[in-house]
This record gives sequence, structure tokens and C-alpha cells, in this order.
Amino acid sequence: MDVVRAIAVSAYSQYIDAIGRPPAPMCADFPSQIRSNWIYVIERASGDVAGYIVFFPMSDHMFLESVAVHKDAAGQGLGKLLLAHCAEAARGCGLDEIRLYTNEKMTSNLKMYPRLGFEEYARRSEDGFSRVYFKKTLSST
Repeated sequence: MDVVRAIAVSAYSQYIDAIGRPPAPMCADFPSQIRSNWIYVIERASGDVAGYIVFFPMSDHMFLESVAVHKDAAGQGLGKLLLAHCAEAARGCGLDEIRLYTNEKMTSNLKMYPRLGFEEYARRSEDGFSRVYFKKTLSST
């Protein structure tokens, strides 16, 4: 659990100044997520945990709550592997869509998710955060 929190801090602390407080993933209840079996980690060849993803099925889509890769492992394709695992799990649950949200001040995410096939479908203010909602329809293969 400590390693997952450390990855969240590594990945999300850069946004504290822009948002004005820690991003929601930095405050996540990781013990509960671990007990619920909705968190998955990815390791480096050395066996060190380098990233994680949290997702769970809803009635008509897979909800992607959080994905993070330690900044020291950024750019190695680990985030894409984690997202592919989420898509595979969605298909395994009979779901053909992934949904997520990100903070509107996380501008790198606003550029990244469309490159990964997600489309914006809503913007809302919730829990004091200005959120941008994305969805991705999965192919049947």
C-alpha cells in the first residue's frame, strides 16, 4: 500500500499548485481499493512496482478511477499497458466502454486521453474539482 501511495504522490504532486490542493488520487483510500480487488500494479523487470490502475465495473461501462506511473518510469509504455489491462477486464465483464474523468487543470491528460482513443463527453464541478469526462468505446477484438 505504501508503494502505491508513493506512486500516486510521484505522479500527481506536480498538479497541486495548479489545482490548489492535492488531486483526488493522492487522497484515495488505497487499503479499501486493495481489499475490493480493484487495484492492479505493474512491475519493472527488477520487481519494483512502477505503476498502478484502479477500475471497477458499473452497470454499462468500466469506470477508470485512477492510473499512475512513477515519474522515474514515465515514457516506457507502462501506462498504456495498464489501460490495455482495463480494456481487457471490461471486455471480460461484457462491457464495451471505459469512462473516466480528469481535472481540467491537468492539461497533459486533456491531450493524452484523446490520443488514446477517448472522447470528451462532459464537464462538471464535483467535490470542489472541475472535472472533464472522457469515454472510449472498445472494439470487439
